[in-house]
Amino acid sequence: MDSPPMSLTCAQCARKLGDLVAQLPVNDIEETWKEVELTAQQLANGLRVRDGLDDNHTMLGKTLLPQNLTTLLSSALNGALIPGTSRTAPVFEILRVGANLCVEHDQNRGHLLEAGFPQAVVSLLEGYTDTIPEEPQMDPFPMSTAHLQVVKTAVGVLLNATLTYEPVRNRLISLEVAKTIFRLSTALYPPAAWMRTTSNLHLLDTSSTDITFDRIAESWTIRAGLSSWAGRLISELQDDVHPLFSQEVLPYLVQSLIAFTPPLLAAPPPPHFTQPSQLRTTLLNTDFDLLSESCSHLESSALDVADVRLSLARGFTFPAEHHDIPCFSAMLDFVEKGKYPPLWYVQSENGLEGGDVSKKEKAFDDCKAAVIKAVVEVSGDDRNLDILWDDSDDTQPGGEFVSRMIDWIRAFVNGETSGNGRDDLVICATLSLGNITRGESHSTILLAQPHDIARLLSSDVLLAPFTDIKLKHGVIGLLKHLAQSSSQMPSNRAALSAAGVIQRVLKSGVWDDRSDFMLEIVQVNAIGTIKHLCNNSVDNACNFILEPVDSQDPPSTGLSQLLALVKRSDTVAIKSEGTRIIVNLIRSLWTNERRDEPTSEEEQQARQQKRVKAMDALLTPACAEALAALIGRSAKHLILINEGVVASSLLSMHRDGGALVLNALIAPLPVEATPSSTGSAPVSTPASTSSETMDSPIIFSPTGASSKIPSVRHALDQLVVSLKSESIPAEVRTNICAFFGQISRRGTGDGLQRLKDATRPLLEELVSVHGQSMLGSAAKKVLDLWISE
Repeated sequence: MDSPPMSLTCAQCARKLGDLVAQLPVNDIEETWKEVELTAQQLANGLRVRDGLDDNHTMLGKTLLPQNLTTLLSSALNGALIPGTSRTAPVFEILRVGANLCVEHDQNRGHLLEAGFPQAVVSLLEGYTDTIPEEPQMDPFPMSTAHLQVVKTAVGVLLNATLTYEPVRNRLISLEVAKTIFRLSTALYPPAAWMRTTSNLHLLDTSSTDITFDRIAESWTIRAGLSSWAGRLISELQDDVHPLFSQEVLPYLVQSLIAFTPPLLAAPPPPHFTQPSQLRTTLLNTDFDLLSESCSHLESSALDVADVRLSLARGFTFPAEHHDIPCFSAMLDFVEKGKYPPLWYVQSENGLEGGDVSKKEKAFDDCKAAVIKAVVEVSGDDRNLDILWDDSDDTQPGGEFVSRMIDWIRAFVNGETSGNGRDDLVICATLSLGNITRGESHSTILLAQPHDIARLLSSDVLLAPFTDIKLKHGVIGLLKHLAQSSSQMPSNRAALSAAGVIQRVLKSGVWDDRSDFMLEIVQVNAIGTIKHLCNNSVDNACNFILEPVDSQDPPSTGLSQLLALVKRSDTVAIKSEGTRIIVNLIRSLWTNERRDEPTSEEEQQARQQKRVKAMDALLTPACAEALAALIGRSAKHLILINEGVVASSLLSMHRDGGALVLNALIAPLPVEATPSSTGSAPVSTPASTSSETMDSPIIFSPTGASSKIPSVRHALDQLVVSLKSESIPAEVRTNICAFFGQISRRGTGDGLQRLKDATRPLLEELVSVHGQSMLGSAAKKVLDLWISE
C-alpha cells in the first residue's frame, strides 16, 4: 500500500476515496490513512492538469467527491483542534484535492460550499489559531514543516474557492475568517522576524543538530508563501460594505509598522542572511507586502469602524488596551521615523533591481500617507477629543499628542527634518490639531508659550507661493480654527495678528487665479481665517484694505485680491463667504471701537486717518455690488441677507455711500447670484447672445429653455420678498425697514423713486398689520420719512 496505483484515472481515484470513506468507521487504522494520503495525492496531481481530453473537474464536482473530502477532513481531525502527526500528510493531500478541484471553476466552488468543505477548512484554521499566543509575538511561532504545509494549503483552498465567487466569499465574511487568518499568518510570519531570529522556527523538541540551513530556508519559504496567500485572500474578502477588522486586530496590524521603524529596521541580518540570496529577496518582498496590506487595513478600519478609532485613542493613554502594544504611538513612530530598509540597496544579481526599488520607495511613501489618513481620522472623532487633548501635565500643555504634533511642525520650520522634505508630517500635524482644537481655551494654549504656534504657521516655508497645496490646506485650515476663537478672546487675535497671519495668507497665493482640485477648499479656509481676524478689529481691517501685499506683481492689497476672487469664482461658498469679509470690514470701521490700552494723541490721529482712508477704499461700486449680490443669492440663508443688509446700511451712512448702495440695490443681479424659484441650482443662461444689453437677465428653468421661470432680478426684489414673508424673523424684517430708511436719507433721483414705488404698499401693510410692534414701528418710520421729504 505504500505506493499509489499510478494507472488509476482521476475518476478512479475519486471512487477509491469514496470506498475509503466507507471503510473508516470500521477500519480507522494507519494503513487506511496511508492509502487515503496516496490516493488523494494522485488525484490532486491529476487535477493540476486542466484543459485535457477529459473535463475531470466538472465531472468529479458532480459526484460525491466534495462530500467525501469534507468527511475525510473531519475524520482525520477526529475532534482535535489540529491533525496529529500521523494525520498531517493525509490532511495535506485532502486539502490539495479541494484546492485543485475548484481552481477557476465556479460550479465546483458551489459544490464544495454545499458540502461544507470551506467551512470545515475554516474550522481547521481556527484550531491552529487557538494554539498560538493571544498576544502578538516578535518571534515566529514554532511549527513543523508538515503543519506549515497544512496551514498554507488550507489558506490556498479558501483563496481558490473565493476568487470571483460571491457565495463562498460572503460565507467566509460571515465566519469572520479574515481575523483568524491574519492572526495566524502574522504569528507564523511576523514581519521581518527573519532579521532577528532563526532558532525558533521548528518545534521546541527538534534537535539543534537537525536544524540545518536547508530546513531553515524551507521553513521561511513556506511561511512567506503562506503570508502572501493570506494577504491575497484578505484582499479578496475586503469591500466597502463589510469591515473586515475590529479593534482586536490592531496589535497585529502595527507589527509591520514596528518592523519598518528603528531600532528594528537598523538591526543587522543574522548570519544566514548576511549575503544577498533569492530567499532574502523573497523575504524582503514579503515584508513589504505585509506593510502595504497593514497600512491599507489601518486606513480603511479607521475610516469605517468607530470602535477602531476609539480604541486607538484609548491605547495612546492606556497601553493595556492592546496588550501593552502602543498601537497609536507605533503609527506615529512609523510616520515620523519609518525608513526604506537598507537591504533594498544592496546590489547583487539576487537583490532588488533599481526599478523595483524606485517602485517600492513610492509605495512606501503611499503607506505613510495611508497611516497619516488613519491618524487624522482618529483625531477627527469627537469622542477622542478628551483623550488626545490632555491638560493634566503643565509641562506639556495640551498633552503628549498635541506636543508631538507641534514638534513636527517646529522641526520642519526650523529645517531639522531632512532637506525640509517631511511636509507629510506637517500635513498630519496641522490636520490633526485642527480636528482637536475646539473653543477658546484650546486655541489659547496653542497660541501661548511654549507652543507659539501662530509664528510657526505663518513662517515662509509653510505659506510661500510655491508651497504644496496639500500643506497649505492643513496650515490654513488650522489657522481658521485658531482665528474662530479671536472674537471671544482678543489675546488670541492679538497673537495671530502679531505673527502677521493676514499678510502671510495673502502672500501665499491661495487666492491667485489658477486651477487646482484642492484650491477652493483652501480658499474658503483662507477666507474664514481673515473674516474672523477682521471682525471687530480696526487695525486688521485697515491692514487688509490698505497694505500692499509683498512680492505681488502687479502690487495688490487684500481687498483687491478678495474682490477679484469673488468676481471670478463660480463657487457660491467662495462668493458668499468672501463677501462676508467685506461685511466684517465695514462693521469694524463704521462702529466705535473700545481700546483698553492707552495711546498718545498723535497715535490716535494717525490711526483715525488710516481708518478714514480704509473706509474710503470700501466706498466703491465693486463693494456695494458684492453686498447686493450676497443679498440676491441668499434666499435660503437669512443670516446672509441680514448681514448684507446691515453692512449696506452702514455703508450708506457715509456721504458718498448712499448713491453707491442704492445703485447696487436696483441694478440687475449677476446671473450667478439669481436664486432659482424651484429651490435647486439651475444653469443660468442668457436669453440671447446679446444679453449684456438687457435690462436684466432671464433665468431659465432647469427643465428646459421653453419654460422661463422669472426670479428676482435685483437685490431689491429679494428684500421685498423677505419683507413680505411672515416666516422671516421680525428682527431681520425690521433691519430691512431701517435699511430703507437709511438709504432714503442719502439716495436721490430715479433710484430712490423706484425704491419707494416697490416698497410703499408693503410698508403700509406692515404698519396696518403689526401696529406698534418693533416691525410696525420701523415700517412707519420709513413712511414718515418719505412724507416729510
